[in-house]
Amino acid sequence: MSSQLDPQAQEDLLNPRERSFTQRLATAADWRSAILIPFLAVISALIIGLIMIILTGSSFSEAMNAYLALLDGSVGSLRAISETLTAATPLMLAGLSVALAFRAGLFNIGGEGQALIGGMFAVWVGFSITGLPIFIHLPLAIIAGILGGAIWGFIPGILKAKTGAHEVITTIMLNYIALRLVDFLLKTTMFQREGRNDPVSKNIEVSAEYPTFLSGIDSALRVHAGLFVALGAAFLIYWLLFRTTIGFEFRAVGANPSAARYAGISVTKVYILVMLIAGALAGTAGAGQVLGVLGRTTPGFTADLGFDGIAVALLGRSNPWGVVAAAILFGGLRAGGQQMQVSASVGIDLISVIQALIIIFVAAPALISAIYRLKTPVASAQISKGWGA
Repeated sequence: MSSQLDPQAQEDLLNPRERSFTQRLATAADWRSAILIPFLAVISALIIGLIMIILTGSSFSEAMNAYLALLDGSVGSLRAISETLTAATPLMLAGLSVALAFRAGLFNIGGEGQALIGGMFAVWVGFSITGLPIFIHLPLAIIAGILGGAIWGFIPGILKAKTGAHEVITTIMLNYIALRLVDFLLKTTMFQREGRNDPVSKNIEVSAEYPTFLSGIDSALRVHAGLFVALGAAFLIYWLLFRTTIGFEFRAVGANPSAARYAGISVTKVYILVMLIAGALAGTAGAGQVLGVLGRTTPGFTADLGFDGIAVALLGRSNPWGVVAAAILFGGLRAGGQQMQVSASVGIDLISVIQALIIIFVAAPALISAIYRLKTPVASAQISKGWGA
């Protein structure tokens, strides 16, 4: 049968080690790459962060106190846990957006733009429609966010499928378009709050807000029902990838698009559908920031959420439940970083450094294997092996 494959398919099958980074992510191998490598990446990043604190003039005990403050600010109290989960909620959705694209061999860098457009759709429905009960208004606002993100994801998907335009380039450009489009819209009478000259939207109606489910204990607890939306999305993406035919096609294209095309799978359809769903997930993340935290939009209201989603997807090894765990970790770093800055006088920029180090170590598993003298797993030439990982 291999003699009937086109030259590129034969090359991919005979040289599995030459597959792209996204293709390797789509076919994660054993427990070492799925769990041990990310765990050691986090530990290594924390150790280097500790050394950096010491090099800035702090003693070892002061550096350890900074990390204790980080831990206390992330899980040390009910309020800390609430802040961690609040920060993790949009990261789950943004990470799922990137991870799904990875599974199909695509690199969705456009999560930021998709989240911005989704948030703008959601805020418009949130303030323009009045008099509806929450069980109607809130779902409408969420659906609007999904639709906005899906539209922004569809554009690079159709360009990739029909013209071969690289999704990295098109999604980056669409990020800038979305950013400036938001700036423009917030200056129009449709969005801008009455009596304001600065670019800030009208506030959404109370009926469009995510309910907070711990505010009865303490009004300062901000964790909201968007957390359940994010967890539900993780379950749906897991089910889609590993329990449905279309999910099998996604993973087949991600592992080897040439062989998948030879097997009768429409790569064009997969690219369009994957980017559509990925955009919808990112749009839901942007809508969640509006409906659950901010209540309005301002320029750059997503705060690089789409880019952080790339780090979350990498650490989670493109597995939906791994993405959830990675999002909680990054949410804890964000929440704890505030406490660390106040209690230990350590700049919150250190958190960004730690996140960047985690990405470097996860993206270079050979480096972790060399540092900790791990036995490197042997790559498999079989496309189907390891798809359930």
